[in-house]
Amino acid sequence: MILKADKIAVELPIPNNPAPNDAAAIQELLGGKFGEMSTLMNYTFQSFNFRGRKRLRPYYDVIASIAGEEYSHIEAVSYAINLLLTGSTTRGHDPKPGPLKEVVDARNTYHFLSTAQTATPTDSMGNFWTGQNVFNSGNLRLDLLHNFFLECGARANKMKAYEMVTDPCAREMIAYLLVRGGLHVVAYARALEHLTGVAVTKLVPTPELSNKAFPETHKWESQDSHLKLYTYSEKDFQQAGLIWNGPHPEDGKPLEVVFGAPEGFTPPDLEEEPQLSAPGAEDIDPDMFKDIAKKMGIKI
Repeated sequence: MILKADKIAVELPIPNNPAPNDAAAIQELLGGKFGEMSTLMNYTFQSFNFRGRKRLRPYYDVIASIAGEEYSHIEAVSYAINLLLTGSTTRGHDPKPGPLKEVVDARNTYHFLSTAQTATPTDSMGNFWTGQNVFNSGNLRLDLLHNFFLECGARANKMKAYEMVTDPCAREMIAYLLVRGGLHVVAYARALEHLTGVAVTKLVPTPELSNKAFPETHKWESQDSHLKLYTYSEKDFQQAGLIWNGPHPEDGKPLEVVFGAPEGFTPPDLEEEPQLSAPGAEDIDPDMFKDIAKKMGIKI
């Protein structure tokens, strides 16, 4: 089960200008083959379907912990897309002036035709994510090898996406994912080393360029975020530390398991977009909720 908090993993700067084509580009990091939806669903199904869990519990604990984090990554990418799309069209209730005309040439018109200027479960070309991206053979060695490859592919796409966009909002989000995704690369490499004896961490980083080349990653690494494997549970997945331990292969600092989740940040509050009928419900009076809350003793 997932215990959800009304927080977001990374604090995103508000863009100075809308950038719908930047939003289209980073859709790849959400719904692409190597995107966060793929990592979430790969590890989720592998954890649900894990056989021999009692004997091989440490591997299960690592996979399940990373699966929990991937949910927060989907959220972070979605909010970045939403912020980049905000302001792309003219707000208002009158359709005659063509309030959506500014985005007729947007690269991903699904953002305006299928949703309310918000993220979609698609890649950068508007192709919808598919469950065919889930690999769960049941063979632990094969699944871990796949996960290592998946995270390396995701890292490659993040690096390319970073080079495609210059907006601080997009780059801050990508930098966070580079650090945390890099940790997942190392985690699966460590798991394979434990299981096979092969020095997989010698392949890190793949691609070879260090995170230090991306300025926005520096604060996260200075906070040792690249060392901390979060379990997203305060009581369970206690054996993850049997895999996640020892020195980091790049800087030699000790790896650490944190039982719980990062504190997080307050998510951006997206303004209404009446020209897209979002959210609608114009007849709802917010004072109604204040009255109800007062009677129930709820502070709002």
